[in-house]
Amino acid sequence: MELMNNLMLGFGAAFTYTNLLYAFMGCLLGTLIGVLPGLGPVATIAMLLPATYALPPESALIMLAGIYYGAQYGGSTTAILVNLPGESSSVVTVIDGYQMARRGRAGVALATAGIGSFFAGCVATLILAAFAAPLAEVAFKFGPAEYFSLMVLGLIGAVVLASGSLVKAIGMIVFGLLLGMVGTDVNSGAARFSFDVAELTDGLDFVALAMGVFGFAEIVANLEQKEKRETFTNAVTSLMPKKEDFKRMTPAILRGTALGSALGILPGGGAALASFAAYALEKKTSKYVHEFGKGAIEGVAGPEAANNAAAQTSFIPLLTLGIPPNAVMALMVGAMTIHNIQPGPQVMTSNPTLFWGLIASMWIGNLMLIILNLPLIGIWVKLLTVPYRLLYPAILVFCAIGVYSVNNSTFSVFMAAGFGLLGYLFYKLRMEPAPLLLGFVLGPMMEENFRRALLLSRGEFSVFVTRPLSLGLLIAAAVLVAVVTLPSIKKKREEAFQEE
Repeated sequence: MELMNNLMLGFGAAFTYTNLLYAFMGCLLGTLIGVLPGLGPVATIAMLLPATYALPPESALIMLAGIYYGAQYGGSTTAILVNLPGESSSVVTVIDGYQMARRGRAGVALATAGIGSFFAGCVATLILAAFAAPLAEVAFKFGPAEYFSLMVLGLIGAVVLASGSLVKAIGMIVFGLLLGMVGTDVNSGAARFSFDVAELTDGLDFVALAMGVFGFAEIVANLEQKEKRETFTNAVTSLMPKKEDFKRMTPAILRGTALGSALGILPGGGAALASFAAYALEKKTSKYVHEFGKGAIEGVAGPEAANNAAAQTSFIPLLTLGIPPNAVMALMVGAMTIHNIQPGPQVMTSNPTLFWGLIASMWIGNLMLIILNLPLIGIWVKLLTVPYRLLYPAILVFCAIGVYSVNNSTFSVFMAAGFGLLGYLFYKLRMEPAPLLLGFVLGPMMEENFRRALLLSRGEFSVFVTRPLSLGLLIAAAVLVAVVTLPSIKKKREEAFQEE
């Protein structure tokens, strides 16, 4: 009964004219950047963070959330029609989606992706609504020691689930932690790593870092690549799947929804990991294994359901524990901080309208996305004819304006440019920057809780192992490290992130 009352409060907030408008804008932008290869939700949200200053907190978070789960929808359109993933989570949709289009079943493939995405999004939002309140209650029992141990587990999870080399992922986490230490020590008031630069005494600008490493670097990396487009030019005909199609895709959608909902909650997880795992699961369980790679409908239904479910459930650790499980959620922490909102369980009690309004807006957003994606396919295909070399310079200018507007500081623009060069270097060295952002966001929080725990225990380090919950979290982190170093697990991990 309490859940129904909370949801009524949420729908009351989400159905206001302003919030409906920003939900629509978020879904439209999300679809747009999902359709355009090379621009992901991380870069787009980083670019739009400055624009949220002038918005009410509810509207800002509703719009940014819409961009994230909207990108999962848009990415499938490009994957199916252009043989190019618009979003990292749509990489596996290319394999069978484009083959279905070549066999004259583009409409069915797009409808399958849309239906799977809509169902998974709605179910995952229901899971978020059902489990958010109980988890928030548990979170209130967390002390500084428990929060520190939880963040250690989160960072290790981010390392394990990051694509590429484990050593590189650890290096990025550590680098992120070090960047988070720049600024003034809260306890002593001493400047740390500021090198007598006045602008660094308040710490590195989160927006400049995020926009440089993800936005600027992403644009430069994409500009150096040749435009390769193998567009499906035939008219998209019937969107309605046949009875046999529904029979095959329904179990795949259910499995993808379940798997994606679970993986979205994990630290370091997210939509991309969920879609890869769902495709692997479908290949193992399907009766039509010989069709995979040639146009199997399960190869579209499972991953598309999984990436949308993961996008929604990744809000659970953010809203209940204040811990971002992936780079997009780290940016959401930045957005909440901009509006003086402390992420964590207190959001539910101190600002229930924002909390439940955000959850309710996800159902509305999923409905908007079905309307935006299927009837407007022709428009999205036309958009793909715009040359990237004309598109990206304009985006770069808007990025620079956005960074400058945060503090009206040219130093921030130069900082973003510097991080852009650094991000491009990471790209060339095949070092994923997402762990760096997580380390940067979690680092100060870890340090604060670590010092607070020692202060309360009078300097006894045993506080981290004498408290049962803290000990359990540290043991889980140690087990995760031990398991991932096993040769067989290491090999499977490398195979899971192989994109070819």
